[in-house]
Amino acid sequence: MIIAIDGPAGSGKSTTARAVAERLGYVYVDTGAMYRTVALAFILNKMPPDRASTEEIRELLASMRLEMRFGRDGMQILLDGQDVTGEIRTRLVTEVASRVAVIPEVRERMVEEQRDLARIQQKERGGVVFEGRDIGTIVFPDADVKVFMKASVELRAQRRYEELQEQEKDDSNVSFEDVLFDIRARDERDISRQLSPLRKAEGTIEIDTSDIDVREQVEMVIQEVQAVRERRNRTSV
Repeated sequence: MIIAIDGPAGSGKSTTARAVAERLGYVYVDTGAMYRTVALAFILNKMPPDRASTEEIRELLASMRLEMRFGRDGMQILLDGQDVTGEIRTRLVTEVASRVAVIPEVRERMVEEQRDLARIQQKERGGVVFEGRDIGTIVFPDADVKVFMKASVELRAQRRYEELQEQEKDDSNVSFEDVLFDIRARDERDISRQLSPLRKAEGTIEIDTSDIDVREQVEMVIQEVQAVRERRNRTSV
């Protein structure tokens, strides 16, 4: 089973997707972390994504080794053999990731990686939970369960601001207004980009996380999973 959870930054999709995967015994895949890791590779190679040539981008993608490992602590991501799981959560990487994500060669590579992961994890665990921005529309348009999560931009910015404060790094000095500006700019890029724009897929259940807690969000997804299983059982009899 493939469960696709999409939504804008700060909508709560990561927390919900992780909890759903734990409930079902599935692997949770944070596709945003994959794009962040590519963004980190651009930064380390001093390659501004807006000015890099197609040839330079292809060379970087061909040379970089991206690896995902799954354990008790969730998804660990490695770049060229180095664990960068924590390093990719800075404000700089977040900003570069949204620009890297519009590059066709990058999206092609990431979609390929994600589909490979799905094939492996379905065989090993019977299912996988993906969260991102184009999972239900582009990566897995035939996903068994498709969810779109949303919340007000102010609430999403507040969640991201609190997350940055907890990191106790340079980003802890950023203001709420800065984060709100970043979220709005990222929304605009995600929605208006020509390649794989953020939008709700057909057949998706929509969850507004503004006024419900994580437990309720998770239960709504689990109920949809159970409904899909029941429909399959009826048709197989």
